[in-house]
Amino acid sequence: MSDLAARQATRLDAIRGRFDGWLVACAGALACVGVIMVGSAGISVGENQGVGEFYYLSRHLVFLIIGIGLGTWMMATPLKTIEQQSQWLLLACFVLLLVVFIPGLGKSVNGARRWINLGVSSFQAVEAVKLLYIVWLASYLKRYSEEVTATWGAMLKPLGVAVALFATLMLQPDFGSSSLLLAITAGMLVLGGVNMPRMFGPVLVGLPVLAALVIAEPYRMRRVTSFLDPFKDPFGEGYQLSNALMAVGRGEWLGVGLGGSVQKLSYLPEAHTDFIMAVIAEEFGFIGVCIVVALFTGLVGRAFWIGLKCVEMRRHFAGYCAFGIALWIGLQSFVSIGVNLGLLPTKGLTLPLISSGGSSVLMTCMAIGLLLRVSYELDRAQRQVARVRDANAAPAGAASTPAASNARPTAPAAAPASARGTNRLRERVEPTLGGLA
Repeated sequence: MSDLAARQATRLDAIRGRFDGWLVACAGALACVGVIMVGSAGISVGENQGVGEFYYLSRHLVFLIIGIGLGTWMMATPLKTIEQQSQWLLLACFVLLLVVFIPGLGKSVNGARRWINLGVSSFQAVEAVKLLYIVWLASYLKRYSEEVTATWGAMLKPLGVAVALFATLMLQPDFGSSSLLLAITAGMLVLGGVNMPRMFGPVLVGLPVLAALVIAEPYRMRRVTSFLDPFKDPFGEGYQLSNALMAVGRGEWLGVGLGGSVQKLSYLPEAHTDFIMAVIAEEFGFIGVCIVVALFTGLVGRAFWIGLKCVEMRRHFAGYCAFGIALWIGLQSFVSIGVNLGLLPTKGLTLPLISSGGSSVLMTCMAIGLLLRVSYELDRAQRQVARVRDANAAPAGAASTPAASNARPTAPAAAPASARGTNRLRERVEPTLGGLA
């Protein structure tokens, strides 16, 4: 019997999974759109800065190739190995955010100390922090899933870590990324089954604090007021948004064609990074914007679906990693697109996989690689479960002989109460959203 079990275990270990094709297709399409649009929007920027018209395109391609390599490495790394390093990853988050304040290592741009000087290039520390923090929080939610649902202390611990990261980021300052981390934390806690009435307390405290931070800094307040009426001061505080809206309006339904944007010619600031969506709207029109939004929706929706399937199979760390990455990419792309279309105040958040920016491209590729690893291990687990069910069904079918059919049916033996919820092949009823019945 032990030899049979050993052979069965060997056969199960030999099963390989498959990477999710929808994730690959959506991420690949967004990366291709990014290459095309950085090439289009970066020409005039490179010429004006005297670095060459193809400087930003070649730079983007180099970072994208390196990012694909890092993503491939993440795809080949078992989730168990990543989970074992979660505590060190949290420590790395604070180290990276504090390194920017070290003279010689930290680099200040436009009054903000957000970059680490690597010599050949600069690296924005918060981009790595987003991924590392999601992995740590996924590990925490797996280890303390019952406590997070039932107790205040387990819920407040990740919120305390998020507040500490928020405070460190505000010293740089980086209000956009710090707010994004808080939103990711709240979203993962809700998806992790936290009690919603208990969650309202920190939210009701946090929102007035965020509003006070906006009001306390005049430049943040000017962004809010200029967002409400950008054409009131089109050459001052409303310059970026008014030019972005003119680009969107000029594109109409089908756009003016690739390379035909006028606003990118020294009118629209950061046309290749923060406001690249406005260039897409001008050159490809409403249809082009809808295609990009659909690609992000497909990527984020598929990530949520994979996370849900992982949680249903009791693979909680994998599921929470998928949830966190989906929240990160979904929220950041929503804010970036909303800013470009005049729906949200101006924030310095790039459009994932599309905007030019080495740090963002590298870490987004790693996040996609981790998401693909989650899909691979989920598919492998599903195949293993199917193999076990087929193997268990075969002896039952073989026992259906005429003699056996004439025998009196016996009641199935009741499973021991202590085994409830411990078998991965057994269905488990997960808590409803936010722990509400």
